[in-house]
Amino acid sequence: MTAQTRSRTPETLKTRVHGAAAPRAPRVVVGGVGIDPVGEDEVVAWVAGELAAGRGGRIVTPNVDICRAVRRDPGLAELVAGADVVVADGMPLVWAARLRGTPLPGRVTGADLIWSLSAMAARAGWPVYLLGGPPGVAEAAAGELARRCPGLEVRGVDAPPYGFDRTAEGRERVRRKVVAARPAIVFAGFGFPRQDLLIAELRRDLPEAWFLGCGAAIGFAAGTVSRAPAWMRRRGLEWLHRLMTEPRRLARRYLVDDLPFAARLLITSALRRCLPRGRRA
Repeated sequence: MTAQTRSRTPETLKTRVHGAAAPRAPRVVVGGVGIDPVGEDEVVAWVAGELAAGRGGRIVTPNVDICRAVRRDPGLAELVAGADVVVADGMPLVWAARLRGTPLPGRVTGADLIWSLSAMAARAGWPVYLLGGPPGVAEAAAGELARRCPGLEVRGVDAPPYGFDRTAEGRERVRRKVVAARPAIVFAGFGFPRQDLLIAELRRDLPEAWFLGCGAAIGFAAGTVSRAPAWMRRRGLEWLHRLMTEPRRLARRYLVDDLPFAARLLITSALRRCLPRGRRA
């Protein structure tokens, strides 16, 4: 099935209620990406139910930058569309969905899910695995997660060198470690699309595990990367905080690439709602 077909016939996310599976609304297409209209608690409940049933999956959390990449590359569009859960990390996507008249419950970020999924895993006794970040960061994140989620079993951590995924040998070394650990949940933080391409490979060996591509969330959890204050996150200004803390790395991405894309997305979303239903794309 192509990404285009998926966007026209979106899959639904289901939530288990007293053992039954209740269908939810179809995916909302924003910025070329189909997004599940669910909140963080619903995602965690769904993952818990699927793990209990012996089924794995993967979660993608698109932001504006990921939407840009998907527009340019049909292969990446297929990669995102094929995820079991797709939730909006970026506030511009939430705003655009609201302007289009198909609102989303709100942001669901990898930086938040790493905590809520770890808390759920600690309660249920499911082991987790941290993959990514500079040397020592995953270990620090594991310590913080275990401290704040009593009973959490961190089955392993790995911080492979930059560029490891460019070779089959590098990917194989990572694969062997993860498969040997047999985790129930894997947090992979290499940024899109590297983390998601690797996850797609790992899923073949660990079909009963859940994978979250979480970007900088491992650094946030470790405290080595500063996250924006809650008030900035609520107002959609987390990007500004990150720009101020890492201007050399993020200035071009945020100001030259993402900001114009976000502006066009919001404008076209508002105009689309004004069009007669039959003329909407």
